[in-house]
Amino acid sequence: MTGRLVTETLDYDGGRRVTAYVPAAPPRAVVYAGDGQSIASWGGVLEAPGLPPTMIVAAHRLDDETRRIHEYSPGESTADFTFDPARFAAHERFFVEDVRRWARSRFGLALPTERTAVFGVSAGGELALAMGLRHPDVYGTVFCASPGGGYRPPAVMPASLPRAYLVGGTREPWFLANATRWADALRGAGADVVMTERAGPHGGAFWREELPLMVAWAFAP
Repeated sequence: MTGRLVTETLDYDGGRRVTAYVPAAPPRAVVYAGDGQSIASWGGVLEAPGLPPTMIVAAHRLDDETRRIHEYSPGESTADFTFDPARFAAHERFFVEDVRRWARSRFGLALPTERTAVFGVSAGGELALAMGLRHPDVYGTVFCASPGGGYRPPAVMPASLPRAYLVGGTREPWFLANATRWADALRGAGADVVMTERAGPHGGAFWREELPLMVAWAFAP
């Protein structure tokens, strides 16, 4: 890894950490994400030849998995699970406004929508999809690996849609089906979509290994 990791605590929910992977060269693309404890450190895989210098800005997740899902998914409540719209909305404001404001003030980051992506895995994949659909003027591309099933494609898609690159593993059929459902819905609504199936289980290394391919598709010449 030739870049560096920078972590600071922002004033949200009693203090929430955000970690950025800062490439050695001035960034020409940025990937926002949740699950910052793990995903920010994946910046090293983006140092491959042919890729533009890419910054990762990733907000840390909560340790409590249920609260993490409340923050990451705008899914509809069912008999089996109750989502928390207020919690999701508060985290959405933090993610879209506060985290981006920090990146601008701390690193002078000011890249256009077409050079900005949002990335997530598992429940974080739901967050990436939600942020992309709800803020296509901010995130021009969604990178999504093995999304959970709480947030599903709306019956009526927004008029403006981001580009999307989805991936799922052959040994995680439920998550692969969720990724395929989203790919079909986005493609059917006219979005530019890539859907890839890889050998691997949920949580497999293929998530990290797919990230350079996602960045190359979205940002490389």
